[in-house]
Formats: sequence, structure tokens, C-alpha cells
Amino acid sequence: MNAQTENKASAAISGMSGFNIPDPTEIERLEGKVSETEWRMRCDLAATYRLCAMHGWTDLVFTHISARLPDEDGEHRFLINPYGVMFDEMTASALVKINGEGKVCQETPYFINPAGFTIHSAVHNARADAGCVIHVHTPYGMAVSAQKKGLRRYTQMSMQVYNDLAYHDYEGIALELDERERIVENLGAKSLLMLRNHGTLTLGPTCGTAFLRMYFLENACKAQIFAQSVGHEDLLIEEPQEMGDRVYQQGAAAFVPGMGDNLVWPGLMRKLARTNPGHNH
Repeated sequence: MNAQTENKASAAISGMSGFNIPDPTEIERLEGKVSETEWRMRCDLAATYRLCAMHGWTDLVFTHISARLPDEDGEHRFLINPYGVMFDEMTASALVKINGEGKVCQETPYFINPAGFTIHSAVHNARADAGCVIHVHTPYGMAVSAQKKGLRRYTQMSMQVYNDLAYHDYEGIALELDERERIVENLGAKSLLMLRNHGTLTLGPTCGTAFLRMYFLENACKAQIFAQSVGHEDLLIEEPQEMGDRVYQQGAAAFVPGMGDNLVWPGLMRKLARTNPGHNH
């Protein structure tokens, strides 16, 4: 490579970076600068990002978890991830506050992913019980989302969420705002959504409940893919709908606010503090 060519290459590389993504552990800490409620939600949501990373439910920076804040100025307010920040490095202060139209409602060095806004605003705007919405692209969730019959009643874990799972057909990368109407229609009153050929979504009144639902759904999908490795569904036992109904009722308490989330969330916070501290920056 001659000097002229080398200079052109260096200039091109320098020009590729049109924006800067600050280190989320080094930006100004917002505790005391936002309400106590907002700070608590920021900490819970940042913890949820890191917990998803801990469990391997990440796709670099291309999926999202959001949380509803109290309304401000007569508008809904939500927290969502800054585009370009990894799940395992997320901090409370780095999260971005937006309204129902995707407008950023704070001073921040970050911007958000439009596709994340489309999906999450659809759910938050339609469902008052959607305190937290988790959307991920895991290999097992995507694999089941591509199956015509979707999630099967192969395991106890799948039957604990089966009756609460809805499906939304693939429409491409979620950049068109009119898709929100169909997401809401398909979701209905259910708390889990299989985005066909795409990924999975769960919601709950708290981060803990949404996370627990995703834990059950993700592991149900994982077990299904493992079970299907025998090669033919005739070799598998799928429980009838009647048994699915029974197991769903038996396990319903796990997702009652103050039950399952209170059982697992404190322990998850202790584990996070041991293995990946700093989410509350």
C-alpha cells in the first residue's frame, strides 16, 4: 500500500464514526436529579438488562427492555436502552426517558433504536399493566418462533405459560408505526408474545415479573428444541390441552405480583451484586 492509498484508507476509517457512544459507567449519575420513583425504576431496569446478559439473552445492542414511568405533562413516559450500550454494562443513569411518540424527554448523550420504540410503545400505550416489557432474540426463542405450531406442550415449563402466549406474524424489521396496531391486537390480554420468525416478548407490572415470564418462556423454548433433536414429533409426548389448562392454573401464582417476583428478585440482585456490580450508577 503506497502512502497516498494509506492516507485515503485512514481518512475513510476516521469518517466512519459519525457519533460517539459514551461509556455508561462514566456519565453523570442521576440519583437525586430525578424523582425517587424514577431512580428506583432506572435501577430495576438497568438490573434487568444485566440479568438478561447473565442468562445469555442478548443480541449485542439490538434488542430492548423498557419500563413505564409515571406520566409527566399529561403524557406517558418510558425508559428504554440507549442504542449502542451493551446489556451487561447498562446503568441506571444511561437509560433514556421517552414519551409515547418516541421523543427523548431528558438531556442525554444517547439516542434510541427506532425499532425498539415501535414494539415497546405499542405495548406500553395499550396495556396499563405493562410496567416492564422485555423483548429478546435468543436462538431458542427464534427457533420456536419459526415453527408453524409454535410452542408445544412438551414440558411442565411450557404449560405454565402456554395459555398466556399470543403470536404476531412477521412484518419485517419493526420500523413502521402502523404495525403497532397489529401487535396490540395480536397480544390482546395475554402477557407473552411470540414474534414469528423474530423473537419473544414478555410483560409484567414489575421488572421481576416480566423477567420471570421470560425465564419460563426461554427455557420452555430451549427444552423444546432439545426434545425435537430426536428427529420426529411422533417420538415426543405432547400433553393434551386439558393437562395444559391444569398446569397453567397450578403455576399461576408464580406470576401474581408480589409472589414469584418477590421470591426470585432479591436473590437475583444479590447474585448481580456479586458477579456484575455497578448497574445503579
